[in-house]
Amino acid sequence: MEDREIVDLYWQRSDLAISETDQKYGRYCHTIAFNICGTNEDAEECVNDTWFRAWNRMPSERPTVLSAFLGCITRNLAINTIKAKNRIKRGGGEASLALEELSECISDGKSPERVLEEKELEKLIGRFTADLKETDRMIFVLRYWYLVPVADIAMKLQCSQGKVKSSLFRTRKKLREALQEEGLCWTN
Repeated sequence: MEDREIVDLYWQRSDLAISETDQKYGRYCHTIAFNICGTNEDAEECVNDTWFRAWNRMPSERPTVLSAFLGCITRNLAINTIKAKNRIKRGGGEASLALEELSECISDGKSPERVLEEKELEKLIGRFTADLKETDRMIFVLRYWYLVPVADIAMKLQCSQGKVKSSLFRTRKKLREALQEEGLCWTN
């Protein structure tokens, strides 16, 4: 079934929308959630919550790219799951490590200026990643969007962990410089 037809099912409030979404995007969303959460149970819960959120948000929104809409919901739910677990056990974890690495470029504080600049930041990061070499872009996206561990990225791209780490270091440095040029970097 085409995405447009699935979105129409949501707008019609048809129960078939959930099963069609699960059939087409269930594995995709599960992979995103599993890469972040690390357990099948948490990933399945995130995917089910994704369908619930999509059901509730669809009447007011008509996404043009359904996979990106669902992937974003899943990713945010998975990150919230990890944050909740880390609050409880105060342990490390891949999501915390990846987000900490990016904190060199972007602060955690949400001032009113920060809220207003989020859209501009989103556009800048989109342009920034589009300008990266393909391998560097893949490494960056796998690490900071999908929160894939460095060892798994190296295995997937058939390169050394050192290459992945140095690519991430160089890319973060370039991102920080780009953000500073635009006045969107709040850290030294």
